[in-house]
Amino acid sequence: MTEHGDTPFRLGYVPGATPGKWARIWAERRPDVPLELVAATTDEAVEQIRAGSLDAGVVRLPIDRTGLHAIPLYTETTVAVAPKEHVLTAVDEAVLDDLADDVVLRPLDDTLPWPGDRPGRAASYDPPTTAEAIELVAAGVGLLVVPLSLARLHHRRDLAHRPITDAPQSGVVLTWPDAENTELMEEFIGVVRGRTANSSRTPRRSDGPPAGAPAPATTGRQRRRAARRR
Repeated sequence: MTEHGDTPFRLGYVPGATPGKWARIWAERRPDVPLELVAATTDEAVEQIRAGSLDAGVVRLPIDRTGLHAIPLYTETTVAVAPKEHVLTAVDEAVLDDLADDVVLRPLDDTLPWPGDRPGRAASYDPPTTAEAIELVAAGVGLLVVPLSLARLHHRRDLAHRPITDAPQSGVVLTWPDAENTELMEEFIGVVRGRTANSSRTPRRSDGPPAGAPAPATTGRQRRRAARRR
């Protein structure tokens, strides 16, 4: 991709991720390069990064890291979403065994890394998306176990969520092509890692003055010495 001009730096991000702070910092530092935010699932973002239509992505693990860099950003708390009148809401936190007698919905876009059996009883229908699963929870069909950011994203007044202390947690990473980093990619990594505007990973010449810099001044004695050596 072209690094400058009107061509944007394109960042994919999964539902629940909040790249707005990075976008604001980027706009201050690189007003010449638009930052385009593209909502996508983890699989969609990874596919588009490999295809070159995204420069980078904020995605949830697990992913196939073949051909990709990935740096961890944060780990999300896992919560159970339930109707407000459900017994689960009477406690501050719960464990997976507390869900054993409940139907727990399993949306097809779930990315939690379950090492074994999922909690609770399986529903007769697996909703295609977390958003649809939330609607089913509100209708009293079952509960839902998701990363906290998704519970907040789909917040409803008639629902509540509680942390599940022994549930697997979702790791969120920044991923981009496993190749030599472009100037813009280094710049964005700096934004994500909180480096200041004066910090730079851009390689600098060490064998002379920067390109375009004026030649160093010479004295008359230096010029005479140089003439005698010719």
